[in-house]
This record gives sequence, structure tokens and C-alpha cells, in this order.
Amino acid sequence: MKSKVTILHRAMAAVLAALLTSPAFASSHMDAPLITRDPSANTTDVYAFVQQENGVKVLVTALGVYPHEEPGIGPNKYNFDDNVLYEIHVATGSDVAAGKPTFSYQFKFETNYKNKDTILQSYLGVVNDVGDAAQNLTQSYTVTKVNHHGGQRTVLGLGVVPPNNQGNATPFYNQGDNGENPAKDGVATEAELDKYTRQAITPLCKGYIAFAGQRDDGFYADIQSLFDLLKLRSPGKDSQAGFNLHLMELAIPVSELGGDRQVVGVYATTSRRQVRIVKDDEDKEAGRWVQVARQGNPLFNEGLVAIADKDLYSRTQPSQDNSLFRKYAENPELCRLINLLVLKGAPFKAPETGRSDIAGIYIPDLIKVDLSTGPCRLAGGGPNHPTNKDDMGFSRLSIFGGDVLSSAVQPGFGGGVIPGGWPNGRRFGDDVLDIAVTALIGDLRVNPPVVPIIAGDGVDGNDMAFNKVFPYESTPQNGRNHTHP
Repeated sequence: MKSKVTILHRAMAAVLAALLTSPAFASSHMDAPLITRDPSANTTDVYAFVQQENGVKVLVTALGVYPHEEPGIGPNKYNFDDNVLYEIHVATGSDVAAGKPTFSYQFKFETNYKNKDTILQSYLGVVNDVGDAAQNLTQSYTVTKVNHHGGQRTVLGLGVVPPNNQGNATPFYNQGDNGENPAKDGVATEAELDKYTRQAITPLCKGYIAFAGQRDDGFYADIQSLFDLLKLRSPGKDSQAGFNLHLMELAIPVSELGGDRQVVGVYATTSRRQVRIVKDDEDKEAGRWVQVARQGNPLFNEGLVAIADKDLYSRTQPSQDNSLFRKYAENPELCRLINLLVLKGAPFKAPETGRSDIAGIYIPDLIKVDLSTGPCRLAGGGPNHPTNKDDMGFSRLSIFGGDVLSSAVQPGFGGGVIPGGWPNGRRFGDDVLDIAVTALIGDLRVNPPVVPIIAGDGVDGNDMAFNKVFPYESTPQNGRNHTHP
């Protein structure tokens, strides 16, 4: 009987890709119908993980927007939107369970041109340094900390956005500092970062570090085949390969959050002004800020929330998740579909109801991060990369791949053992699709957890290596030299 089950499990490893035949389960960056019409406010992914920066323990947070950026378009480029309020929220203490932000970190952008009497919108020549005379379109930003318990607003500092990677106009992003070549690979040290990224990393007051700019899209999955009549491929192809996005990143000293003996929650939102005044000479945004999108854990809104409530999710706060969206986490429709379509005849079934384990991840929808651990392991270019290997012990599958950390504030799965990546935080390189599906077909309500099989879509890594230093996300793809699958 044991050998039969083993054979079945091996067969299921290939067949389980079919569980993704539910097109609801895919992180396509197109979470809800309305926000797909507003790319500069459309959130892609949120990241949060513990690291050391300049000898200081920090919580690294990041928010991506503007999905599926085709590199090198013109004459206009993808940019941050001056009329969008981008916010990364952190909940501490009792605010975590309540789904309320304790602190919000606001990124607000301003766009300027050195010369408007030209058709050369972004580049007047080769950009040798960030913000130089050849970078015609320049965006600067302000980072402001809001303390919701005391109402204080603190401007942490200003930063400048580096140019997008066009090609010959931006050679220092690319191999050999040559705009004809593909983008530089990920690196293991700050000194090896490309010139523009290095110059755009901005120390702020009180030990914060910020970055805002174009990066490669580090989410990887075979989305195209899921929505192409469910004809899955083997191996899968990364549907985000060759595309860029815009990323805001902030390293927050844990001392600014009340110390490291706690679990915090992280999510992000984008908002627009309530009113637009249209005038002959210039349009103007006015009124209060109205939330148009939010993002917490990967895959919740697009993977578990029904179509009827997807836009509602975008407009509401995590504090409302328990009443509005808990039913989707506790009784995932996807589990029922998996059992009907995939696990027929298997010796195990995905539990369909009472999924307190899944609700524990998603309700409220904050990425929970245990600050008491040491720095997490980081992805580089894989275990065999010649100069930028993954950290020893890193697994894209987090705890399902044996990548664990030790907590000083929670028992975890015994002895303080907790996941080394998502759903304890989320790192660049975490294979969130495979992790989520594996959790759904298993049962994390018992100890030790029941994990019948590791699921997968056949895409096991990003098309570009990650950096193992701030800002961690990969170099933006070269508009002149890149490929899509």
C-alpha cells in the first residue's frame, strides 16, 4: 500500500499543475476588475522581511506597482504618478489582530522636466549619473511617517528616482556598461550594483533607507497558460519574464517599531483624490484621498475572494476582513475544485471547510513578520550561480523546503520553528504560488502539519537573479535587449 501511495504522489506531482486550472488562482497583478484600468495605482506585490542594514536590524518593506511594463517604450515612459498616494502600512501590538495600521509610510512623487521644448521626453543624451542634465524627466519623492496613535507626521527625507532602463541612453544598467547588452545580473555586494541603483539608494533620517525606481518584475509563474484554455506547459514559462514594474522600498529600523520582540503586520494601499477639476490650462486633483487598491499577502484577492467582492476588497481596510472576507479563507472554493478536478481517487483530500490555518494567514490580510528572528535567507541567482548563489539553506518553498527560522516570541511548529519565508514575511524569490497551493491541499491545523505533496506550476525561479543587498529586487530589463517567453 505504501508503494502505491508513493507512486500516486509522484504522479500527482505532475498532475497537480492541473489544480491551477481554476483561473481564479493566479497572481496576475490584475487582482480586481476596476484597478486594472489604473496601472500606476495598480499594486503588484508587497514584500516584508528581516535583515541587517549598516549593522542595524531592520524590517525591509516594498511595494510594486505598474504591472507588465514593457521595457523601452517611447516617447512617454512608465513613471510613478504624482496624483497617487502610495502607502506602506505597518501594524504593531494589538493593531495586528485588529487589522489597523500603527504607522504608515507615505511616498509622494513630483515630476519635473529640464526642457519641455523638445520631443525627447525622458533622455536628452546618455545618462551618466542619476538626475544629470541628460535625464530630462526627473522624479523626486518625499517619504513621510504617520503615527496613527499620536497623529504625528514626520518627513523622513527626500529621494530621486533613477531613469528607466531604455538601453543606449542608460548603459550602466546593462552588462559591460553597454546599452546594447542585456541588463546586469543580480549581485551579492553593494559595490557590484549598477551605478544608477547605487546612486538612488537614499539614507533618510533615523536610520531609514529608501529606494524608488524601475525594477525587473520578480514574481514568477506560468500565468499565460492558465488563461489560454488551461493548456499547461511542461516546463512552465514565466509569464512575467521580460517585464518591469516600479518599486518603492523602505528599510525600517525595528527600534522605530517598538523593538524586535513582536510580530508585526504589513500591507500597502494606493489612493487618489476624490475630485478632479478640469480646466483649460491645467487639470487639478482635489478633495480627500480615496483608496483605490490594497495589497497584503499574495494571492488572496485574486485567488480566494469571489468576483462579487474583489473591488470591495480594493476599497476596504484589513480591519474589515474578518466580517467581509473570512468566509473565503475558512471555506476556500479552490479546495473544493481541487478535490473535484484533481484529487479524485487520491488517498487524501484538501480540507474544504473550517480552514482556520488559511484564515490565520489571510485574516486580517497583513503579511505577518516575526521581528525576533535573525535575518532571513536571501535568494540570489540559484544554488549554482557562479558569483551570487542563494544563501545557504534558502528555499523558494520556505518551510515546505526546510527553510525555517527560530522565533523568540511564538512557539511556531514547536521550539519556535517558523517559516523562513512566506507566510512569515515575504522575500524576493519566495515561490508564493507553489507555497499557497501546497498549504491549501495540506492541513496546517495539526502539529506536525500534514503535507501530502508539494504542488507546482513548473516555474521554479525568476528569469533574472535577485540582488542580495538593498534594494534586493533585480535590475530592470533593458528596453533594447530583453525577451519574453
